[in-house]
Amino acid sequence: MKPPSVQLLRTLRHANIPRCYSSAVRTLICPYQDRSTSRTLRAAAKNPATHINAARTFITVPPRHASPVPRTVDRGPPSKEDTQTDFGTMNVLGNTPAPTTAIDACLDDGFHLDNGLKIIGGCGCILVSGEAFSWRPWEAGGRAEGAQKGRMINKKGQWDVEKEAWGVLDLMWPKPDLLILGLGPCIYPISPETRKHINSLGIRVDIQDTRNAAAQFNLLATERGVGNIAAALIPIGWKEPR
Repeated sequence: MKPPSVQLLRTLRHANIPRCYSSAVRTLICPYQDRSTSRTLRAAAKNPATHINAARTFITVPPRHASPVPRTVDRGPPSKEDTQTDFGTMNVLGNTPAPTTAIDACLDDGFHLDNGLKIIGGCGCILVSGEAFSWRPWEAGGRAEGAQKGRMINKKGQWDVEKEAWGVLDLMWPKPDLLILGLGPCIYPISPETRKHINSLGIRVDIQDTRNAAAQFNLLATERGVGNIAAALIPIGWKEPR
């Protein structure tokens, strides 16, 4: 292979190649490039041997835009098909009568039951096996040493009553599977001694404030029967003595 002639080398030397490269590189600069990218491309224009790689490296793509917001939310005319689901008819307990001891109203000083019975005078109630009993656990005898008469919250902030308060559950048989405790206007943790005594009777405990406890008792007693669900409720107006 023969080397290039002197005339060919002179022609290539005086050719305006850098200017062409510079114009080609300028067309690659877009408004999304920063200053450092522009400086790099201008430097590449002065060095034709590297302008192609530099241009390929610093070409940027415009940012993607979010989808436009729909102009309308109209779903068309309402459907008149009779195949639509009526969720009101899916209440499986709709035809099941509520128990007579269901709670109709929670008062500050008592309760109104579904059978018309009213428990007033600041008394709580125990609902078990379809029967309602007036209940005043804060007056249970044999209070622990150092405990104040009429109080149910101990020094640790736990709801604590004596074993005598559960005399009805001790005597009855068969015993309910679940006892729902409504502890008044708010909820407290119960003491380990109280929980241990109730569990020793073979009864599980669920703790809530009185309003939610009454609603849960109404639902579960309707679904599972009053023989399996019991409730012990404190009036929502109960206040600890100072």
